[in-house]
Amino acid sequence: MDVQKKKTSLQLILWWSLPVLAVGLVIVAWVLFSANNPRLMPGPMAVIQRLIKVFEKPIAKTSLFGHAWASLKRVLTALLLAWTIGIALGILIGWNRACKAILGSIFELIRPIPPIAWIPIVIMWFGIGEFPKVLIVFIGTFVPLVINTAAGISMVDKINVDVGKMFGGNNWQILRSIVIPTALPSIFAGIRTSVSSGWTTVLAAEMIAAQKGLGALVTRGWQGSDMALVLVAVITIAIIGSLLAIFLSVLEKVVCPWKSN
Repeated sequence: MDVQKKKTSLQLILWWSLPVLAVGLVIVAWVLFSANNPRLMPGPMAVIQRLIKVFEKPIAKTSLFGHAWASLKRVLTALLLAWTIGIALGILIGWNRACKAILGSIFELIRPIPPIAWIPIVIMWFGIGEFPKVLIVFIGTFVPLVINTAAGISMVDKINVDVGKMFGGNNWQILRSIVIPTALPSIFAGIRTSVSSGWTTVLAAEMIAAQKGLGALVTRGWQGSDMALVLVAVITIAIIGSLLAIFLSVLEKVVCPWKSN
């Protein structure tokens, strides 16, 4: 038993140390590359100094936290709308044959279109204010969520549905008690995809005529040849994205405790 416990402990230490090792290797590669190519890539110390400068002299009268919150607020607003409408619509498409035949084909048609491809159309229709940015993020998060939810609903084993009917359950009871719980892993897969897609899309939207946001910082650094500012924004984006991924992972374990990870 002691040998087994020691083996398990070593495995846990290994699994926890691997991510740290991976991040460490990235930092080492960054240091080596920046040392040999200072014009292309500033080193970690230069990025830290630029980070301090961002707080000392806010850009567009907004601190780094303000820019991060501006991007996060746009993403969260679009995500709440996409999750509310997209999950409901995905369930409808996956459960109802008529809706799947009509709406499912439409979403399959527009799925290959990158979200950023809608930017010129949205700007032409709605201008460059706050609503177009949220709308672009909504488009980028809505489509994958609907498709993943519909796929999860349609892939529920027919035997489970038949068992529900045998016990006298109506369509709503079967959908609520059997189909949706079974499809939750696929729905969460769509939610995770929507979050990553939302971050990608909001940065593209903010890089076009935005005063605040992490995408705006990237554009400002790029146009001013300030690569350190670009890296400050990119690292902030990565940190927030990782925190969102961790939150969703914990939430999925709470909602779907039966799913093996």
